[in-house]
Amino acid sequence: MTQAFEITHPERRTTSVVFASPHSGREYPKAFLDRAELDARAIRSSEDAYVDLLFDSAPRQGAPLLKAFASRAFVDLNRAADELDPALIEGVRRPVHNPRVASGLGVIPRVVAGGRAIHRGRIALSEAHGRIDTYWRPYHDALQELLAESHAHFGEAILIDCHSMPHEAIESIGSPGGLRPDVVLGDRFGAAASTAIVDQIEAAFTAAGLRVSRNMPFAGAYIVQHYGRPSRRQHAIQVEIDRSLYMDERLVEPSPRFEQFRQLLGRVVADLTAIGRPEETRVAAE
Repeated sequence: MTQAFEITHPERRTTSVVFASPHSGREYPKAFLDRAELDARAIRSSEDAYVDLLFDSAPRQGAPLLKAFASRAFVDLNRAADELDPALIEGVRRPVHNPRVASGLGVIPRVVAGGRAIHRGRIALSEAHGRIDTYWRPYHDALQELLAESHAHFGEAILIDCHSMPHEAIESIGSPGGLRPDVVLGDRFGAAASTAIVDQIEAAFTAAGLRVSRNMPFAGAYIVQHYGRPSRRQHAIQVEIDRSLYMDERLVEPSPRFEQFRQLLGRVVADLTAIGRPEETRVAAE
């Protein structure tokens, strides 16, 4: 049976925070690669490579970590299941205009970074549904269960949706020659999380010496839009980290700074989990 995801549980869950990495999957089925227009390195250019490793200290801090196995180029877990691209998938009716689908970035992507086509020709609708049923639905079922468990145990849920962004995506932000953000927090401009929660998340990153911006250029996609319900005490925040801080983007390999940056993020993770820890538990830990 195909394993779509892995959850690393803490020995004891002490926080309402849930960490999830939907785009760091590194599994590429051979049949998929054999039919692909791109070579193995180019097809990984959209992957949030090694993000799951950057956040792997979460279970030691009392929070679960959910990570996907399937690659983003194969099925995009940060899209709705019905965001099907008629330019790629046979038998799909042209939907109401959807900018993500139109640009080739639906639930079954047509392109990777730079608009480079993944597939030779089109794929059958049955194949698209197979990818969704095998990988997308199990991942989202697991994510929903983790958030429900947080609500049941702590009366709230805080989802940290972990991603990375190409360095070039932030080069145009700010004034020429000015400082660029290292981290972009996306909360759908306040629709997916309370300002108080996002303030604390931003403080955790800035305390580690990282520059943070909000919602520009990434406000959050399907996951934070779907799961963020602050009026119900369910908060979802997308975290985008500049890939140049920890990896060689051209080679899609960890850089010499990887381990140092991973340790720095470990301290951030400790602060993030504290946000969702009941006051009495927080005091006891201190």
